[in-house]
Amino acid sequence: MSESIVSTAVMIFTLLVSYQGIRDSLYFDKYNFHVDAILIDRQWYRLISSGFLHGGWFHLVFNMVALLSFGVVAELHFGIPMFALMYFVCMAGGSLLSLYIHRNHGDYRAVGASGAISGVIFSTVILYPESSMGFILLPISFPAWVFGLAFTIFSIFGIKKQIGNIGHAAHLGGAITGIIFTVFYSPSVVIQNWWIVILLFVPSVLFLYLIATNPNTLLMEDYWGEALSKRNFNNPFQSSNTNKAPQKKQRQPSRKIAGIAPKPKEEELNDLLDKISRSGVNSLSAKERKRLSELRDEL
Repeated sequence: MSESIVSTAVMIFTLLVSYQGIRDSLYFDKYNFHVDAILIDRQWYRLISSGFLHGGWFHLVFNMVALLSFGVVAELHFGIPMFALMYFVCMAGGSLLSLYIHRNHGDYRAVGASGAISGVIFSTVILYPESSMGFILLPISFPAWVFGLAFTIFSIFGIKKQIGNIGHAAHLGGAITGIIFTVFYSPSVVIQNWWIVILLFVPSVLFLYLIATNPNTLLMEDYWGEALSKRNFNNPFQSSNTNKAPQKKQRQPSRKIAGIAPKPKEEELNDLLDKISRSGVNSLSAKERKRLSELRDEL
């Protein structure tokens, strides 16, 4: 078999849906990934329908080429029914992680099959970690496990730093789902390729645990939970250690300058965190982001 039946069918359907979405904005708005529409209006179908829409032709062609390239190997291993199931499960997994990461960003919208395709790619990496991979038009190749590790790290930093107009959360969610699906379907993979499962799965799980237990990780730039992990989110400067002797309260700054006293640093930070909670981290200006980082370092 030189072609993947499932990948070909998915590609044709995706081309038709994406074409309709590109030419009809109302159709695009009805089926894209929209946080408020999903969580408030309970339009859960968007978790899947958004995976067949694309923002442009380059985005669409890139994803379909990747799907056809890796779908052949995955379909040979899983068979037609299970590969089709894996594709949709990975699509849902990517959308669900994206929904969790952006649950407070009501206006967040996204489209693309990248979550499902990431699952297919990572399944292939788990099955054949030593196989050679490369990029189109680039005369270089490298082991599949190197690509998998680089992709995982880039996705984690992409979520943390909000790098580019890319659905990093959907990528990581789809990749994790692909790993889990492959391990459950082929337990022997854990024995044969246990090292690549750990190499790709553990960093992702640790990152998800970090952002779940310490939401400040996503709210504060250059912060990875090192200092505020034991502090209260609503008041991140109130220590949880009650054994320390109370410190002397600092005197408030003078109100003589312009008749208005500058805000205490703790209050200033809380105001920034409140703004992030209400409108998302993207609502901060460049100056506010810089000030947030300065306050974190100072306090």
